[in-house]
Amino acid sequence: MASSSFKSSGNSSSSWTLKQNKKFEDALVLYPEDTPDRWQKVARAVGGKTPEEVKRHYDILLQDLMHIESGKVPLPNYKPIAPNGSMYDDEQRLMKNLKLQ
Repeated sequence: MASSSFKSSGNSSSSWTLKQNKKFEDALVLYPEDTPDRWQKVARAVGGKTPEEVKRHYDILLQDLMHIESGKVPLPNYKPIAPNGSMYDDEQRLMKNLKLQ
């Protein structure tokens, strides 16, 4: 889920923007599993989605989580972060540790 919109099928109504995904996540917290009419409420909170679309999006999220937790998705290889919070490449990291005399 790294792109700005996500598609679970070919139609445009299944595209999800970052803003919609954030609203979706917030709505899942606001309306837990035991909430009556949960998917209608989540859809209303997201806007522009049907209850069926938000339920399908939730099912896809659960599948993604299962793949991550089972180790089927490799962890990303992030570049190291400098003590000041900036990122630098291997050469810069090596040069930092090299002491010239």
